[in-house]
Amino acid sequence: MAISKQYLKSKPVCKVTFTVPAEDAKEVTVVGCFNEWDTKANPLKKLKNGTFKGAVSLDAEKSYEFRYLVDGEFQNEAEADAQVWNDFAGAENSVLSL
Repeated sequence: MAISKQYLKSKPVCKVTFTVPAEDAKEVTVVGCFNEWDTKANPLKKLKNGTFKGAVSLDAEKSYEFRYLVDGEFQNEAEADAQVWNDFAGAENSVLSL
């Protein structure tokens, strides 16, 4: 898994690209506080090489909790900026710091 961040010069926004290797998966979505944990809001597109990829534009200078939903199962991002416990989920969430 991977995250890339591209800060825009014209406004305080960061384009965050999520890449998830999941050859056998049918559906991968990124969910987090930036989309109110909506499992339909940010589906990732499956590429020919079997990875899923997608981008989200987020306000810079903020932190966001998120997770991947891979065929209905939550997964964290190993390369996230941090991990934080979430009492509501009863699990750790990945953290993206911009």
